[in-house]
Amino acid sequence: MVSIATWNINSVRLRADAVVRFLEQEAPDVLCLQEIKCAEHLFPHDVFEAAGYTHRAVHGQKGYHGVATVSRIPLREVSRHDWQDNGEARHVGVELLGAGQGLILENVYIPAGGDIPDRAVNPKFGQKLDFLERMTRWADRIDRPTLIVGDFNIAPLECDVYDHKALLKVVSHTPLEVATLQRFADAHGWVDLGRKHIPAPQRNWTWWSYRTYWQEKDRGRRLDHMWASPELAAQSTAHRFVEETRRWEQPSDHVPLITEFAL
Repeated sequence: MVSIATWNINSVRLRADAVVRFLEQEAPDVLCLQEIKCAEHLFPHDVFEAAGYTHRAVHGQKGYHGVATVSRIPLREVSRHDWQDNGEARHVGVELLGAGQGLILENVYIPAGGDIPDRAVNPKFGQKLDFLERMTRWADRIDRPTLIVGDFNIAPLECDVYDHKALLKVVSHTPLEVATLQRFADAHGWVDLGRKHIPAPQRNWTWWSYRTYWQEKDRGRRLDHMWASPELAAQSTAHRFVEETRRWEQPSDHVPLITEFAL
């Protein structure tokens, strides 16, 4: 059995204690982090070393973005795709070498896309769509069992947001983004593990804004995902989200997801 987790941590140095608490409590074999917000030489390697996560692949940059995969299982880094096409650190791919040997694990942080869903007036929205199109062309060529996880910054289903009609024109849930993400899904036949194990329309949210969460308003969105190649998805045995982390001290606005595989 191999367990793999993903979490947009929103600054790994600021929330190192929360990450350690999560690792001690849930004990995933592998944890993929997004939005680490630090250059690689400033990543808190000692924290993860002490926690037993002695294998790491870190793709960071100063102050923004950044991804890291930490593991108790040996791994090797295999890729860093620049799907943003501007040098931002938004992806790292690894191959597991111990348990789950041969599994390709892709860790991605898709751009948020700004506030206005119109590429003519908001270049960030266009960059998000183009990022997804580059990912789609990549996915069409995958020839090995692969798991892609991370902050996709899109809630694709009507039940993936607290109010479908109210959010149709809000970036992360617009029909254009949903259709673009669906083309990525179709390119490889990805299986959405969150909805395999927690079928729609069950509540399965991963992000709440800081403001509304502390107002006790359950206005969540499912922005974080774990998608698997069909043959790998058939080996997934359980999936959960750890919502309690949203109430820990100095929390991320995202919560972790964990999937277990019979590998």
